[in-house]
Amino acid sequence: MKRYFPSLIFTAVTLVGLAMAGLVYFATVEAARIKFQAVADDALNRIEGRVEFDLSLLRATQAMFLSQRGAISRDQFRTFFGALDVTRNFSGLSGIGLLRLVRRGEEAQVSHELKQGYGIDRTPFPPSDRAWLAPIVLFEPMDRVGLDAMGYDMFTDDARRAAIDAAMAGGGEPRATGPVLLGAITGNASPQSGILVFARLDGADGGAAPPTGLVYVAFRTAELFQAALGKGPLLPLTAEVFDGAPADAGLLFQTATPPDASWGDDFVVRRETTVAGRAWTILFRPTTAFEPPSPRAAPIMLGIFGLVLAAAIALVARYQQRAYETAAKLHKTTEKSLLEKDLMLQEMKHRIKNSIARVLAMARQTAANSRDIDEFSASFSARLQAMAASQDMLTRSRWQRADLGELLRIELAQVFGKDLPDDAVAGPPVELDETTTQALGLTFHELATNALKYGEADISGGDLKVDWRVQGQGADRRLVLNWREKNGKGVEAPQRTGFGTKLIDMNIRRELGGRIDRRYAGEGLTVEIDIPHPD
Repeated sequence: MKRYFPSLIFTAVTLVGLAMAGLVYFATVEAARIKFQAVADDALNRIEGRVEFDLSLLRATQAMFLSQRGAISRDQFRTFFGALDVTRNFSGLSGIGLLRLVRRGEEAQVSHELKQGYGIDRTPFPPSDRAWLAPIVLFEPMDRVGLDAMGYDMFTDDARRAAIDAAMAGGGEPRATGPVLLGAITGNASPQSGILVFARLDGADGGAAPPTGLVYVAFRTAELFQAALGKGPLLPLTAEVFDGAPADAGLLFQTATPPDASWGDDFVVRRETTVAGRAWTILFRPTTAFEPPSPRAAPIMLGIFGLVLAAAIALVARYQQRAYETAAKLHKTTEKSLLEKDLMLQEMKHRIKNSIARVLAMARQTAANSRDIDEFSASFSARLQAMAASQDMLTRSRWQRADLGELLRIELAQVFGKDLPDDAVAGPPVELDETTTQALGLTFHELATNALKYGEADISGGDLKVDWRVQGQGADRRLVLNWREKNGKGVEAPQRTGFGTKLIDMNIRRELGGRIDRRYAGEGLTVEIDIPHPD
C-alpha cells in the first residue's frame, strides 16, 4: 500500500486542483456579473440625475410664471430663456413653451396674444370640438419651425393630451408623454424623437379657479441620454430605454455601440425608474470594453498550477517516504536515534504542510490578480524567492533564528541590487524567530517591489530609509519598524487594494498580531509596522 502512496496523493491533489479551478471559474463569472450590475446601477444613477437636473428647468419656469401670475410678455420670456444658457447647461433641450388653457369660443384671446407677441394673425389650430383648448402662445428658442407651431392646440394630439390631463390632475407635479416626434405637427421634413413634460399653472387665487395654462419642456431623447452616459469615465455598456415595458413602439433611446455577444443574455441587467409620472424600463448589456474583476484565464492557470503542484507534492511524498524508510532502519540501531529521526520527520511534515499551504494561498491570490500567465509567473517567482531567502537564513542558524538587519538587506538587494548605501537600514541588533522571519521577509519584498514599481525610490540616491527600534520590557516588548520612501510628485492612497497589500496586511496583522499604518503625503510614503517582540 505504501508503494502507491505518492500516486494516490497525486490523484487526490489533482482532483482537488481541478475542483478548485471549477469553483474559481464559477466565482469569476459571478464576480463579473456583480461588477456589471454595479456598472449598470452607475449608469442608471447618471440617467436619473441628468433627467432630474433637466426637470429642474421646468420647475424653475413654472415658479417664474406663478410669481408673475402668468402675465409674461414674449420679451420677458426670451430674456429668461437667454439667461439659462441652454446650449451649455441643458444638452438635449429642444425648447420651453407655454400653453394657454381656454374654453372653446374664447379663441380671440389666443389670437390677441399671438398678434401682440409675435405679430401673426392666427387662431388656434387644428379645428376642435372639445370644450377646452390648449394652444401654444409662448416658445423659446424661436425659429421658423417654432413660429409655424404657434397656436397649435396640443389637446388635439392623443399622446400630448394624455400627459396634459395627467398634469392637470397631478397637483402641480410634472407629467411626461411617451415618445413623440418633435416638429412633426408643422410638417418639418426631419422631425426628431423626443418627449414633452408638462406642469400646470394655477390661477391667482391659488387653485379655486381653473388653471390658466401649462408650461412645458421638449427634450430630444438621443441628446438627453447621450449627455447622461457620454461623460467620463465612459461606462462599458449599452443601454436601451423604453417607455413602459420593453417594446419597439416604446423605444426612447438606444446606444450606437453594439453589445458584446460573448457575455450572453445572463448579463442583461434590467432596471426600472419613474420619470415625471412615466415608468421607464432600461436594459443594460456589456460591451467589449467591459473587463471582469478576474481574468478569464485564471481558472486555466489555476488548473495547470494544480497539476504541477500535484506532481511536486507526489515527488515530495516519494522522497518523504524514502526518508521515513531510512529513519525506520536507523530506529533499529538505538533508541536515541529513533527519537531523533521521528522528531525530524514530524518537523519535516509540519514544515512541508505549512510551506505548501502558504504557497497554495499565494499562488491562488497571485493568479486572481494577474492579467496573464507572464505576469503570474513573474509575481509568483519573485514571492517564492523572497520566501526562499528567509528560509535560507533560518536554515543557516542552528536555533532557527535570523538577524533583522541581514534579512532586510537581503530582501532589498533582490529588488534594488546588492550595492546598498550604509545608511539605507539602521537599527539595533534584533533576532527574529521562524514565523516572524517568514512574515517580514515577504512583507519587505512586497514593500520594495511596490516602491520600485509605483514610486521613485532609488536606493543609491538615498530615497528609501528603513529604521527600527525595540521598546517595552518582558512580555510587553514590541518591535517598531519605519519604512520611508521619498517621492517628489507626492503619493495618494490607491483606489484598489491589490494582492501585495493584502499579503502585507495578512502577514503583519493576522500572522504576527501586529499593526501597520500607511501615510500618503506630498513627500512620499511612510509605513510604520508595530509587532510583538517579547523577551
